[in-house]
Amino acid sequence: MPYDPSAFPHFAVTVDLVVLTVRRHALCALAVRRGEPPYPGRWALPGGFVRADEDLAAAAARELEEETGLRAHAPSQPALPNAAHLEQLATYGDPQRDPRMRVVSVAHLALAPDLPAPRAGGDAHSVRWAPVDDLLDQDTAFRHDAEVSAPLAFDHARILADGVERARSKIEYSSLATAFCPQEFTVGELRRVYEAVWGVALDPRNFHRKVTGTPGFLVPTGGTTTRQGGRPAQLFRAGGATVLNPPMLRPEV
Repeated sequence: MPYDPSAFPHFAVTVDLVVLTVRRHALCALAVRRGEPPYPGRWALPGGFVRADEDLAAAAARELEEETGLRAHAPSQPALPNAAHLEQLATYGDPQRDPRMRVVSVAHLALAPDLPAPRAGGDAHSVRWAPVDDLLDQDTAFRHDAEVSAPLAFDHARILADGVERARSKIEYSSLATAFCPQEFTVGELRRVYEAVWGVALDPRNFHRKVTGTPGFLVPTGGTTTRQGGRPAQLFRAGGATVLNPPMLRPEV
């Protein structure tokens, strides 16, 4: 029986981005206020439609730069200064997730060090960082913005929750936490990343012992810094290990 493309339903493919960073000791996500229908004026995750001539990773990187001005690199690529770590998160295909048409979204997770305010672009009316707890709590989301009372558009609250949990679980057994840090960082700065992502306080001495004793996790640079105040603190860089053994287990809350 010959293949007939018209016999199959048409649908679009999009990429949605869960962009996480640590700002002011809190885990924050990038949110854009939509400037066009559907859901004009509502906050959403950055993203857009995949072009016919690009793969998914390229579409995710393009949308990230177009809507925010941030660059990204895939896990298989060398790190770029002030660039976001980018990896595929999950696929979302509920037939009712987009009122325009049948749309399948391939969500991506992007992680970056503390970054300045991003710029809006594309169909985004405005863009900003917001604590993930506020975004995921419909009763308190953007409580300081009187214009915002509705939850995130589409199914983006679910996508955001999945991305946050991916980050929280992955820093247990991988060196991904260093993606939130500058190229050179102190153990104290790395500890505050874990505390922000997990939402718990960690014992500084135990944490220092664990991270410096985990093979391949951290490498001393030979330098020190006083940017945290007090005595000079030793600087480290990521050691190149992809799997932590033993893992950094998340404390039970």
